[in-house]
Amino acid sequence: MNGGKLASDTAMVLAAGLGKRMRPLTATQPKPLVRVAGKSLIDHALDKLDAAGVEKAVVNVHYLADALEGHFKVRRKGPEVTVSDERAQLLETGGGMVKAAPLLPDTFFCLNSDNIWLDGPEDVFHELSRAWDPEAMDALLLLVSHPRAMNYRGEGDFHLDALGRVSRRKPGRVAPFIFSGIQIVSKRLLRDAPEGPFSTNILWNRAIEEGRVFGISHTGLWFEVGEPTAIRPTEEWLTRA
Repeated sequence: MNGGKLASDTAMVLAAGLGKRMRPLTATQPKPLVRVAGKSLIDHALDKLDAAGVEKAVVNVHYLADALEGHFKVRRKGPEVTVSDERAQLLETGGGMVKAAPLLPDTFFCLNSDNIWLDGPEDVFHELSRAWDPEAMDALLLLVSHPRAMNYRGEGDFHLDALGRVSRRKPGRVAPFIFSGIQIVSKRLLRDAPEGPFSTNILWNRAIEEGRVFGISHTGLWFEVGEPTAIRPTEEWLTRA
């Protein structure tokens, strides 16, 4: 059940990557258009935004951008999509946010276009919004515990302290939480950002040192769909849900 006000009416959807790990499926189409359970990856994300009441989506494009733009034109449901064009240069996650910043409000959701997840008792955008404190936070990350991360074989990304502040996994150790690719971002995170392509990790690292990156644990399931071999097991999970 969803309730309360959303932290933002706008989301940035990161869709400009090359999708190399998803080859050969991405030889002729961008990864966000790869279909899982009868629906493109980006439509899984956009439909979740629409269902939660997020009205606008800013989507960055680079690889096979014309195919993505054409796909948006035939979508009949919300959210309203605006394209941030990175055809000239792939800017990575951080650079992509900086380029799109003029199209974004002071607080916005940000999510990867290849995310598939099942919500818990409420959708993730209301879940994040309830925990969002604009005075204390530059970013609030939706994190997933290992038992809730389907197809995931990594060592985790983050720890949470008693107040919900995030710290990184130590080298050679396992961390209890994986970043889902979904977060709330304040434009404060983008201040004094580097020019050109760079990873959001650069901005996160500074904000983590300042104690301004927090996380919450996802109450549903999350699926890593990074390679073609992950598609069938994800479809099987979704069929059972």
